[in-house]
Amino acid sequence: MSERQIGNYHAHIYYDSATRATAARVRDGLANFNVQLGRWHDEPVGPHPKSMYQALFAPEEFARVVPWLMLHRTGLTVLVHPSTGDSYGDHLERALWLGEVLKLREDSLRRG
Repeated sequence: MSERQIGNYHAHIYYDSATRATAARVRDGLANFNVQLGRWHDEPVGPHPKSMYQALFAPEEFARVVPWLMLHRTGLTVLVHPSTGDSYGDHLERALWLGEVLKLREDSLRRG
């Protein structure tokens, strides 16, 4: 069995209409890190059951970004997962949740 490699990490910051301004403040804070911010998804997309945006970052940034999110997510739910080429396992088996654990739509995830 080959060992999986982590190419990068994704942090999905979830929000709704009542918390979008909070999510914008978190996004402004994330811009201070070496992250690539994805676009706003105001409707559920892929496996994600709520509105969200993504922050992509290298493994070297994990120790800076994730503790910051732990302290500054302001009640928002955040999913952090590695990107190994196995979307199913990355989202469901190797994920870290900050806040409420959301039920992802498993049927949209591929095994790799």
